[in-house]
Amino acid sequence: MFHLLLLSLLTLPIRTEGATDPDTSDASRFGLHGYGVVNYFAFDWETDPARRNALDLERLVLYPSVRLSERVRVEAEVEIEHGGTGATLEFDRFEEFGEFEQEIEAGGEVVLEQLHVHVAVTPAFNIRVGRLKLPIGLASTNDEPNEYFTTTRSSVEANLIPTNWYEIGAQAYGQVGHLAYNLSLTNGLDGTGFSSANWVQPGYQTRFETVNAEDLALALRLDYLLGDETLVGLSAYGGNTTGNRPKPDLAADAYVGLVEAHGQWVRGPLTVRGMALYGGLQNADLVSQANRNLSNNLGVKRTPVGSAALGAYAEAGYNVLSLLGLPGERLDVFGRLAFYDSMYRVTSDTFDNPRWERTDYTGGLNYRPIDDLIIKAEFTHRVLGTDVDNVEDTFSLGLGFEF
Repeated sequence: MFHLLLLSLLTLPIRTEGATDPDTSDASRFGLHGYGVVNYFAFDWETDPARRNALDLERLVLYPSVRLSERVRVEAEVEIEHGGTGATLEFDRFEEFGEFEQEIEAGGEVVLEQLHVHVAVTPAFNIRVGRLKLPIGLASTNDEPNEYFTTTRSSVEANLIPTNWYEIGAQAYGQVGHLAYNLSLTNGLDGTGFSSANWVQPGYQTRFETVNAEDLALALRLDYLLGDETLVGLSAYGGNTTGNRPKPDLAADAYVGLVEAHGQWVRGPLTVRGMALYGGLQNADLVSQANRNLSNNLGVKRTPVGSAALGAYAEAGYNVLSLLGLPGERLDVFGRLAFYDSMYRVTSDTFDNPRWERTDYTGGLNYRPIDDLIIKAEFTHRVLGTDVDNVEDTFSLGLGFEF
């Protein structure tokens, strides 16, 4: 189906009056841009007093592209995470009784996140086919370091759903007046990765060379654009996960459905953002039971899975650079309040671990000496469950750049 749709679009007449075919030897056919992030973390966690401070070469992201014709481009995204490839051994004390885990990707990885053919038809209708991004939530669209205040991306989205989220399939998008839409049909998630701590986020299929596509998923995003950076919108996702398990070991459907609403308001020195997400998992008790019997070699948590997850955050920043008379582009002082619970609802025989109900209180600074360079400082006070004495305090510094 995908290839027939792409073929029909590629055969559309694309020459306009007076237009000439681009010179295939012209270097302007090729494009490259990207960004990078480096972070420092100082931890004071009552849940893990021995946790050490850390430096992280979080990512270098490159976006190469080549124009094949006036309306057809091949676009890619290559991400180098945590300094490259390698293997690490870590001890996860928060899952069951604690276990050692060896992960090839944890020590760093080089990933081809996106590779797709993009066909521009009209402003109201365009299409991508290949490996592409699902634009769910704010972190998927505000993913470059000058587009979010904190040193790392939204904790709400990062702990509940894949962030950023890439799948293989087809995507139609466009804008009609002030309304922008994005509709995607892709492969679905794999329920063997679902966990107590991160709900469906680890179900993102990355463990094998190929992804299973027995169960497909639909995703829709709608945004009403009120200005260059001001918008309100929502997105939704739905799809079964049973058929994408490595083995046919679950004799029941396990549909994942989620919906989120988001907004961003930018006026002069003031920036306000917010997002709320709710999701449900069908037959979470049967998924949890099947996951307990998975092989150690699969490298998954095998912990109980919540039947529903909930998360929300709101943040605001104000540019005080002109008030202080300092050089540079911006100096934003920001604050954020976030709540997320990966086991917001559980089945009757599943223990609702209060640890996975988390509230973050965050404040910090973003300084842009020039437009393409940003320096960040952040302090986060995280409260776990209802125990105000069970906290995780983190101070972090970040450096981001774009080109």
